[in-house]
Amino acid sequence: MATKTIEDIDLQGKKAVIRVDFNVPLKDGEVTDKTRILGALPTIKHVVASGGTAILLSHLGRPKGEANPKFSLAPVAKALSIELGQPVIFVPESRGEAAEKAVAALAPGSVALLENVRFHPGEEKNDAALAQDFAKLGDLYINDAFGTAHRAHASTAGIAQYLKPAVAGFLIGKELAFLGDKTDNAERPFVVILGGAKVSDKITVINRLLEKADTILIGGAMAYTFALALGKKVGDSLSEPDAVDTAKAALEKAKERGVKFLLPVDNLIVDSLDFGAGTVGNAKISEPGADIPDGWEGVDIGPETTELFKAEIADAKTILWNGPMGIFEIEACSKGTFALADAVASNKSAISIIGGGDSVKAVNQAGYGDQVSFISTGGGASLEFLEGKTLPGVAALDSK
Repeated sequence: MATKTIEDIDLQGKKAVIRVDFNVPLKDGEVTDKTRILGALPTIKHVVASGGTAILLSHLGRPKGEANPKFSLAPVAKALSIELGQPVIFVPESRGEAAEKAVAALAPGSVALLENVRFHPGEEKNDAALAQDFAKLGDLYINDAFGTAHRAHASTAGIAQYLKPAVAGFLIGKELAFLGDKTDNAERPFVVILGGAKVSDKITVINRLLEKADTILIGGAMAYTFALALGKKVGDSLSEPDAVDTAKAALEKAKERGVKFLLPVDNLIVDSLDFGAGTVGNAKISEPGADIPDGWEGVDIGPETTELFKAEIADAKTILWNGPMGIFEIEACSKGTFALADAVASNKSAISIIGGGDSVKAVNQAGYGDQVSFISTGGGASLEFLEGKTLPGVAALDSK
């Protein structure tokens, strides 16, 4: 790896400012999904075990540059303490005299979590003065927040100019290895599963992966835009008629490159849907290859498609999955997504990479989170990295 990592520096007696991604879901003051907390543990534990002090910076939600108790990281400090098995000192500031004083008093081996960096309007503007204040908190900088690495913020990119060494933590190292090297030099067959709502959101990723993959399986609402591109009718299904030419170009590129590009042959369709209530009206499976009639919308891949996709997954040696196959949050529309989660987890001979966002939620909900090779903690960052874009939070770090 070209970027310097936590393993390249001496941590003994040093105060390490670590940017983590603790943007976790909270309900009634409790963390409901600890995936991101667990992802940060190896780096924090390594700093402590090496005789250093861990000073953690993170954002939570969108407080819009103002202090808001609803977005306080205090409950996250409690959850982290349980997972670490040691006290985590919560500091209700992240810049200025009070924060610097609290950090200066920490003994080696301590862990402190500072308050939400987005309580400062300068965070998202990459304000130099704020970045310098963050830099005053420690002796070196470690970025382990892959989920925000695609943003040039004061705590992700700005701080690295003022606090050296500036290196990657274990989580970012793993993200770069799995989303980068393991897809650039994939063991074959390399099967990509892409779902989600919009072709327009993922067309750059699709184009990039058409240069790497052997097979691409398309599900979710984006499949209906591809169906339109093939001249099919999709009823009331969520689709992007203005992205049809984009979809046609992707299909043409797949043909030119000899990439197997599989679209659903059948769908679960419903005549009404209430997302808030989690209910659907009448439901049926569309006939294989048939149009979806007006008044009906596709909400999941059908059983024939599920079997077709499962067969491709079973033969794969590398699997990359980004985006669900349907509206998996509603139980009636979750079968396709959960069946593919089972198929991915069952292929023990493949490297399986879950590329962030809703796919992570779906795999965890299906109970297979611990049975895949790697789960990315980045939503937008994963997509941008797969697109081949430079991530400012990684580019700001020291190179070897």
